[in-house]
Amino acid sequence: MYLSIKETAEYLSCSETYVKTMIQQKKIRALFDGQDYLINKDQFTTHMKQMEKYKELVEEVRNEPIPDDIDIKDED
Repeated sequence: MYLSIKETAEYLSCSETYVKTMIQQKKIRALFDGQDYLINKDQFTTHMKQMEKYKELVEEVRNEPIPDDIDIKDED
């Protein structure tokens, strides 16, 4: 399925300018049909899965309790 720049920006939750910049930098593959760029939606599937895994990892690290410091001495 192909998306326009506007649809791609909505799908990625970013601006149209950002999508255009990414196309110019060849970080997003796109076809030019003479008027508009067409972007294959499937190229983002892997990226979205990786971002979800990264978010889960960050949440896991944030929820991990802080270990007691072994260098702290108990002074009576």
